Amino acid sequence: MLEVLDLDVNFATKSGKKGAVTRAVNGVTLTLEKGNSLGLVGESGSGKTTVGRTVLGLNHVSAGKVMFDGERTRDKAGQFKPRFRSRAQMVFQDPHSALNPRMTILRSVSEPLILHTKLRGAKLRQRVCELLEIVGLQQQFLYRYPHELSGGQKQRVCIARAIALNPELLVLDEPTSALDVSVQAQILEFLKSIQKQLDLTYLFISHNLAVVRYVCNKTAVMYLGQIVEQGDTEEVFNNPQHPYTKALLAAVPLPKSGQPRRSTPLQGDIPSPVNLPKGCFFHTRCSEAIAGRCDNKPVQNTTLPDGRQVRCVLFEGDVSQARETAGLVDPV
Repeated sequence: MLEVLDLDVNFATKSGKKGAVTRAVNGVTLTLEKGNSLGLVGESGSGKTTVGRTVLGLNHVSAGKVMFDGERTRDKAGQFKPRFRSRAQMVFQDPHSALNPRMTILRSVSEPLILHTKLRGAKLRQRVCELLEIVGLQQQFLYRYPHELSGGQKQRVCIARAIALNPELLVLDEPTSALDVSVQAQILEFLKSIQKQLDLTYLFISHNLAVVRYVCNKTAVMYLGQIVEQGDTEEVFNNPQHPYTKALLAAVPLPKSGQPRRSTPLQGDIPSPVNLPKGCFFHTRCSEAIAGRCDNKPVQNTTLPDGRQVRCVLFEGDVSQARETAGLVDPV
């Protein structure tokens, strides 16, 4: 359903060196099949939200392309084609700011229907009632304002608005991060149920690894605008291959004190996308970096025997063979 091919997204930088740009996304390639859920994980500032917004045409494309159902989403002039608007929708991270405080719930959920359909009057109200019922809200919410709703109820309204046009793809940008833990569980369970009910495909953006593991059957790990590892979720979580993936999993709190960690948690801060490191972007924080190799050699994707893709020099040619001979390669 969705193909992202060698995507670059750059933003002009107002401060600092003249002509400098923020390279938010660098050569991202993703494939999402119909009915599946792809989790996009990584630290804050890794470019996850930028990818999601670019897929929906909310950001410009500096290079590469986005394909939806086999067709490019932009014309030759680089403009997003309006007909894709109704087929792909977004649920934003913060439900409080995603809803206009001056609009009733009826008006907020009606907006896409008014823009893209001919429904008006009683039929429009009936459709909004149906959408609220799908997300577990009663008709009594129609004339309430966002400040009269809880955080979980606001997010359900945002989901109702997103599914109003019967889209095929939902981009979910941290849909539970602003909610209490108990409400998070309800929303996640609800998202899984409506995915089957409405035959939806999810691009699920999150920094919460446990949430991604619960919701998604595919996972892509993102660092500084690049995908460093992607594959089946259980394979990625049970047997991570890229040092960054290992470090992310090592940062997750352990259920038992004294339980040994599989890797050293991340040290230091993510570099600035204005001044990217040479060679592998992760080498400045990597415990397995090879001096003279990782800090100056461009890194390519390597396909592992289990189908996963890893962007790391440790899996390239002579380095991989040398590590295998020395018994340093993790089993795949």
